[in-house]
Amino acid sequence: MEIITSKRYELEILVEGETHTLCNALRKILMEDETVKSAAYAIEHPIVGEPKLYIKAKSPKKSLKIAAETLKERCEEFKGLLESIE
Repeated sequence: MEIITSKRYELEILVEGETHTLCNALRKILMEDETVKSAAYAIEHPIVGEPKLYIKAKSPKKSLKIAAETLKERCEEFKGLLESIE
């Protein structure tokens, strides 16, 4: 990740090597946070573009960290469910 803009209530990061999958999941979890006013991402070119994630929040870096942890926990839970049906 590369921070493009870091202000008190705004954060814009370049998420190198990722696609819609990670960015959309993070965006959805960020929007569940009451302290987040908006969260979005854009990929300027569908084949070679790198996603940029935009967050407006009371504390955008903290919100992103919490969202990443939440996503990790949900993935582990899903993995456990899959393993239980094998």
